[in-house]
This record gives sequence, C-alpha cells and structure tokens, in this order.
Amino acid sequence: METSGTDTPRTDGDRKRDEPPPGNGSARRDRSVFGDFRPHELPRSIKTDVRSIYRFYLDEERRAEIEKMRAPKRVLALPLWLLRSLLLKLTPQRRTLLILALIVAFIGRFRFNFQEVVVSFDGSPWAFLMVLFVLALELKDKLLAKDEIAVARQVQLAILPSSDPAWPGYALWSHTRPANDVGGDLIDYIEEPSPRTLGVALGDVAGKGLGAALLMAKLQASLRATAPGAPDLGALGDRLNGILCRDGLDNRFATLFYLEAPAGDGAVRFLNAGHNPPLVVRSASVELVEQSFRPLGMFPDSTYAEGRLELLPGDLLVVYSDGLVEARDLADREFGLDRLKTLVTSLRDRPPAEAGRVILEEVDRFLGDDKPQDDLSLILIQRSPVA
Repeated sequence: METSGTDTPRTDGDRKRDEPPPGNGSARRDRSVFGDFRPHELPRSIKTDVRSIYRFYLDEERRAEIEKMRAPKRVLALPLWLLRSLLLKLTPQRRTLLILALIVAFIGRFRFNFQEVVVSFDGSPWAFLMVLFVLALELKDKLLAKDEIAVARQVQLAILPSSDPAWPGYALWSHTRPANDVGGDLIDYIEEPSPRTLGVALGDVAGKGLGAALLMAKLQASLRATAPGAPDLGALGDRLNGILCRDGLDNRFATLFYLEAPAGDGAVRFLNAGHNPPLVVRSASVELVEQSFRPLGMFPDSTYAEGRLELLPGDLLVVYSDGLVEARDLADREFGLDRLKTLVTSLRDRPPAEAGRVILEEVDRFLGDDKPQDDLSLILIQRSPVA
C-alpha cells in the first residue's frame, strides 16, 4: 500500500523518522549555515514561496478582486493587503512591535537642532533588530509546533492501514499524500467475517493540517465502531452524521465514500456522503457513480441511503479525494474531472498499482514546480478478470 506519505516525494517539511527534531540544537550544532544550500534551486524556490505567500495571506475573494484590478491599482493594493493580513496573523504585542519597526525604518535618519545642541538618530539598525526579534519569536513557535506535528504524523501513520488487503475476487491499491505534515484524508479497510465482506473507506475532512487530522481520527474511530453490524449503509450514514454533528467542530465537516465488497462477488453496496463521484472504468465506457448525499457533520437532519453497483470482471473503480481533481498548476488551472476521465480510459487493463502510479505521475507533471494545496488520496479497486 502506498499510503500515509511513506512513498511520497520528500518535501522541506518531511523528516526521516531517525532524524532529531528541529529544536534539538545539539544535533545541529555542527551544521554549516550554507552546507545544504543549492544555488540552482533558488529561483524555483523563490517562485514557489511567492505563490504560497500569495495564496496563504489572501483568500479567494481577495485574489479575485486583485485579478480584476488594473495594473497601477494592483501594484498599490497587493502589498497593502498582504501587509494587513500578515499583521493580523501576529499576536497583538508582536504586531505592535512590527508596526513600530516599520515606522522607525520609514523615518530612517533624522537630525534635530535645538539652540547649540544637535541631536541625530539613525533608526535603521533598531528597526532591523525589532524585525529580527519578531522573526525569532515566530520561528521559535513554528519549531515547537513542528515537533508536536511530527509526533502527530507518526500517530497518523500508525492508525492508517500499512498495506492493502488481498481480497477474493479483487485487486486493491491505495495512496494518500498530505499537503502538510499531517492530513485530513482517511483511507481504511474493515473486514467483516459474517457475511464475509470488505469495507473500503475514503474520507476527506474539510480543511487540512492538524485540526483536520484530529477530526479524521474521530471519523475513523466512529466508522470502525458503527460499520460492523450496520443493518444497511443508509443507517450507517445517519449514525456517523449524528456523531459528527454532536461531537464535531463548527464549520468542520467530512465527506465519505464507503463501500462493502462481498468476497468473490461483484455486487457491491456503497454510501456516498458528499464525496467526489467515483469513476467506474468499464470495457467500453467510463461511468460516474453519481448517487450522493450531504457531507457528514453539516446538518443534523441529513438522511442517507445506500447505493448498489455491479462490478464486472476487469472493471476498475477509481475513488479519489478532491485534492486530485482540484490540483492547480502554476497558471491556476484545475486538473479537473474531465482530464481524469480521459486518463483512466486507458487504464482498465492495467493492475491497480500501475494504474495508480500513472495517475499520480500525471498529476505531478500537471503541477510542475507548484506545491499541492490540498491532501490527495486515491483508491483503485479492480474486479479480478475471469481466468
């Protein structure tokens, strides 16, 4: 199973498990300041960082307003909006200190004559020191949080399945790639002995990061507790929605696609609670599994019903999170459902592991140097061909 980021291309935020946390000064004391600097990567890194700052500090509404402005107005508005957003994300004390530093830097050097006394003052060094002080405080907070997130990542790796099950009549492959160190996507398998069925779940919690990861763990625990013995998947959806509405957070909800596959039989039943419609790649067509209901944890009065799907020998079911179809390239274009449908048309006769890697490679090629903005998860389920 290619999951939990174990085979994910390493990013700046990833660390090997045997490396010390970033706050451990003794382990890093002998490192050279420029020992890991690669000059050829600098232009690409700056370009990526500028885009990430733009997306982080300006929401979609602000970005849309910026795009509509004429160039002169945009040059004035963009830095002011970025500065305002940056200041509002600081604590009041650090915000005040940074504003003071900007004022001192703007005033710069001045001279004041009073009778025979001449007073001169150069504020630039003081402004620099105040900015450096705020930067040091923010970096300290980040490194402390990073250590905690590293532990959370190990916990998340532990609760996700370590491999894909071998199930009679099927071949399965899965992969999840968090946008940050921890993610809000859920992949899980639940085996039930009587009748012998395999439950396959792909969930997506709104948002990303640590908050989404915690709610994902809540969803997984609730699913594992309620799925076995559920009279039907509609009742399962009702139960999960009630739990998340009762114990969840405001403005946090989750989508879920859950199916149960009988051993050796292609008649599967499924529940889609607001999730992206999966694709069924058949011998002559690609079909959308469109039956869907509201996301979990959004409305207490939501009701759910199970759907039925017949997978014929050789059919490939592609279940994915919105981080795949909503992936955006440097030109801010989406990967999109149509592109995915065109791609999977040629993948029906390939093993799920091979087909999955083709999809991931195409997404990476589409993104180019840009960093994914959302968690990306993928499950491929293929009905075994008749021998």
